[in-house]
Amino acid sequence: MKSTKFVLTEKEMPTSWYNVLADLPEPLPPLLHPGTQEPTILPPPLFPAALNEQEFSQQRYIEIPEEVQDIYKMYRPTHLHRAYRLEKALGTPAKIFYKYEGTSAAGSHKLNTAVAQAYYNKKEGVKRLTTETGAGQWGSALALGCRLFDLECQVYMVKVSYYQKPYRRILMETWGANIVPSPSPDTNIGRTILSQNSDSPGSLGIAISEAVEDAFNRDDTKYSLGSVLNHVLLHQTIVGQEAKKQMERADAYPDIIVGCIGGGSNFAGVFLPFIPDKLKGKKIRIIAVEPEACPSVTRGPYTWDYGDVAGMAPIVKMYTLGHTFIPPKIHAGGLRYHGMAPIICHLHRLGLVEAKAVHQVPVFKSAVEFARAEGIVPAPEPAHAIKVVFDEALACKESGESKTILLALSGHGHFDLQAYDEYLTGKLEDYEYPKEMVEEALSHLPKVMAEMK
Repeated sequence: MKSTKFVLTEKEMPTSWYNVLADLPEPLPPLLHPGTQEPTILPPPLFPAALNEQEFSQQRYIEIPEEVQDIYKMYRPTHLHRAYRLEKALGTPAKIFYKYEGTSAAGSHKLNTAVAQAYYNKKEGVKRLTTETGAGQWGSALALGCRLFDLECQVYMVKVSYYQKPYRRILMETWGANIVPSPSPDTNIGRTILSQNSDSPGSLGIAISEAVEDAFNRDDTKYSLGSVLNHVLLHQTIVGQEAKKQMERADAYPDIIVGCIGGGSNFAGVFLPFIPDKLKGKKIRIIAVEPEACPSVTRGPYTWDYGDVAGMAPIVKMYTLGHTFIPPKIHAGGLRYHGMAPIICHLHRLGLVEAKAVHQVPVFKSAVEFARAEGIVPAPEPAHAIKVVFDEALACKESGESKTILLALSGHGHFDLQAYDEYLTGKLEDYEYPKEMVEEALSHLPKVMAEMK
């Protein structure tokens, strides 16, 4: 019988994270201080020293602490699956594999960095962490990470997701976290947004500002981010390193790697360990998929912008729709971010990563077909990548080529069934690219005194 999954033992789990900064053909542009616009580190009041060091490290491999490895072993290594049933349903000669992160207790890849960040904060004597969450996957992961290291957890959840996904909130509260819908009346930035629009659906940029403000105002608290920053992407590379070993076990190598991007941590975790191969001449297409309603990489300029609405976070060079942009209420809450991880933006600019944008109705159509073939109900975020996997697999069917496709399947959609219900009952709608809103938001980009290379 054909093997449908490829398994690693605990002893085969990677013991170091892979740091792509050591191999970039050109260095990343620096972070800029939001006030002075001079090159800066992450704000020390917000991040522990160990994470600041990882953010800028040029060391190719960074050892995973034993305490973190021990927790990883609760759910790692995760399986790589061969999607035979999906291949048959599509009638494609393509070989489709997917690396599934939905078996963690939090239901997604986010736990890989949540555990690491909670560990480093606990080690530095921090008592409480604040964060934001879009769809709730990151908030869930950090809530559990904090519980495992006996830390308090305060989560600012984007308001539209807070009400769309109540079970995510309940999950976080079960692990002891305190959750508020963002924008909230608890912070200055939240009160300001609500005074301007009491019905604001919120955004990741607003929620980040609230969490950052909260952390700045308390000596016992630091801030934790679930995507975008270099050290977050670093922690996720355990996924791609496992996938490389498992592809070898399957006697296969990907021609195409596909994943969704909101802030970038899920997809980067899968494809970054393959970048050295691509730099050495290996022909791999790396396709990042984002929502048409929030297409930062496919439609945004590559320029300097704040990572949050209030302009409290460092200025970074990235593809952006403008830090004041509030995306439409798509169900893929984890993809409703105005910018993108600087590493992914840099690699895209260098021509090493492609980007595509897709609408949510065909995304859910593909997700349902995937679920009916493979049994797994995917989260709305990786369902965007599934849509492009279908496109590539059907292109193989048309051309007769047998390409190998690797899908980054970052989590399950068990708490997203309301979105599936809307699709199945014909109530789900697409949102057009909000050109006028983006143009207005881009008018508020920071005026960096001198364009830096």
